[in-house]
Formats: sequence, structure tokens, C-alpha cells
Amino acid sequence: MDNKKTYKILTILLVMQWAFLRIITQYPTVIEKYYAQGLYVYISGFLNFLFGWIPFSMGDVLYTFLAIMIVKNIYTVLKNRKLHLKNTLFKIFGIISIVFFVFHLNWGLNYFRQPVNKSLNFENKKYSLNDLTDFSEKLIVKINQVQLSITKNDTIVVENKLNKTDINEVSYAVYNQFQKKYSQFSHENLKVKSSLFSVPLTYMGFAGYLNPFTNEAQVNYLIPKNSYPVIVCHELAHQVGVASESEANFIGYLATTNSNDVFFNYSGYLMALRFCMFEIYKKDPVKFEALKIGINKGILKDIKQSEAFWESYQNWTEKYFKTFYNTFLKANKQKDGINSYNKVVSLLVNYYKTQEL
Repeated sequence: MDNKKTYKILTILLVMQWAFLRIITQYPTVIEKYYAQGLYVYISGFLNFLFGWIPFSMGDVLYTFLAIMIVKNIYTVLKNRKLHLKNTLFKIFGIISIVFFVFHLNWGLNYFRQPVNKSLNFENKKYSLNDLTDFSEKLIVKINQVQLSITKNDTIVVENKLNKTDINEVSYAVYNQFQKKYSQFSHENLKVKSSLFSVPLTYMGFAGYLNPFTNEAQVNYLIPKNSYPVIVCHELAHQVGVASESEANFIGYLATTNSNDVFFNYSGYLMALRFCMFEIYKKDPVKFEALKIGINKGILKDIKQSEAFWESYQNWTEKYFKTFYNTFLKANKQKDGINSYNKVVSLLVNYYKTQEL
């Protein structure tokens, strides 16, 4: 079979895949049972066996190779000044068809599984400002206690003595401990790696990502250390098959705050506090200021240092990368796009209506 015919067939298959996806996504319980809790477990296990032992990110290497090939092909077309539009379009759509299939088979169908709150048997409904305020007050008490237990001084910033490689190793024990309580999210051979693209990721405003083609959870090694443990657990949640960003934040929070490691506890509570306080600030700035007074000065300094870190990397390209990612998330049934990260607040508030903090 010649290449032209192959690309035409792949293009037709792309349309068929898209149609199948539109149908199957109407049945999240089917995806949950047969894919998320079934086929995906074996696929991710195989990919982790294949790539997990390699100390660097094979996914980043793959992306680099693909970028080089794209540039090379564009250069060849421009150099030869020959472009067969019809054949080129079939080739592009044929390649997209392959990528589309591998993406959804390896990981992407997890976007359409049943919501985490159903797995944990609680209702995720709209919350009031009073609900949010009540939870935030309890959260402030909790994080103040944790910060004080570490520093013995409410004005000192928490300092984790472990380096980030060691934190990665601790995260596996933390996640194993989490899985004993929350068996719905059990997974073997978890592995997190430092991204080779940490510098550009920082300029783009991202703390990590999961490569859906190699199933490697990757964390930006430049991010502030006190944020690092919960980001690691967020990316491990993606590796477990939790695709939604807000749900991955929630699972990362549960993993860190249920840990015996006090620095992981602090990281989880710090993430939750920042999201909750941001939502309160948007709804009622006066209430935000009133709550802020009750936060230990060492925690406020920590937040300020983290904000300064991200501000130092802000640049004109960041908004374009985030616009692209926003579109990607919306295409995968996260209607709030990049703002879906903030939806973790709803999960937190509703979860703790039936649980003790």
C-alpha cells in the first residue's frame, strides 16, 4: 500500500475516531469500569515498566525529536518550493489520526471518566460564600498548627531540608499510604521525573505535566520547594488516571494531607489555602483581609516568596501558551478551561461537609 493511500485511510479513521469519542463520552460509568479501572491500568503499567527505570524523561526527548522533524520538513518544503496541497493535507490529517488514537488509548479517555466526587461518595454542588469562609477558617487553623509545629515560630518560613530528588522518593511512600485509605485510586510502579523542559515550563507558567504518550509524570524542578510535594502528588494523580486538573489538585491535596510527613502536610494545606483565599478575594475583598490577619506571618511570607518567583519569569509568551492549553482543556470536556484548576475549591468545601479536617 502506498503512502498516499495510507494517509487517506488514516484521515477517514480520524473522522470515525472523533465520532466514536462523541458517543462513548456520554457513558462515563462505562469508561470508568472498562477503561479507567480496566484497560488503562494495564497500559499505564506497561508504559511505566518501559520508561519508568530511565532517569530522564523519554517523553521530553520524544517531543524534542518531533519538534526537530517538524522544523526539518518545513525547511525542506521551503527549500524545494514544492507543496502538493492535497497530499500534504492528507499526510497532516493522517499523522493527527495516529496521535489522536495513541493519546486517547494511552491516557486521554480518562478525561471522560466519572467524577472523583462520585468515586468518593460525596455531592459536588454549588457552595455559598459562608461555606467557603467556614472551611477557610478551619484551614487557616490547620495550616497555622502545621507551620508552627515545624518552625516553632509563627513568623518563620517553613524550610524543607530534603532536596527535590529526595522529595520525589518520599512521594511514593506518601502515595502508597494514601492508596490504603483511598483504594479507588490504587496504582503500582508510580514514578515522577524532573522535566528536561523545566526552564521553558517556568516561563510558560506551568509547574508540571503528564506526558500522555509515555505516561511519565514530570515536575518542573525550579518551582519553590514548599509547593513541590503537592505538585508531585498532583502529577502522580494524573499518572493514576485522574485527568481533570481540579480533581488532580484535590487528589494531590488528599495524598499530602493524609501523609505522616509534616512537610507534605504543609504543602497540601498551603495549596488549598491559596486557592480558597483567591476565591474569597474575588467574591469579598473585605472578608479576605479579615481572614488574612489570622494567617501566621511565616505562611504569608512563604506565599509572597512564591508569587515573586513566578512574577520573575512572567513574559509575553506565557499568555499564548496558556491560551493554547485553555483551548485543549475545553476540547476535553473541562468547560472552564485553565480556570478548572480553581474548581478544586468546590471539591474541598463539599468534601469537608461530611469529613473532619
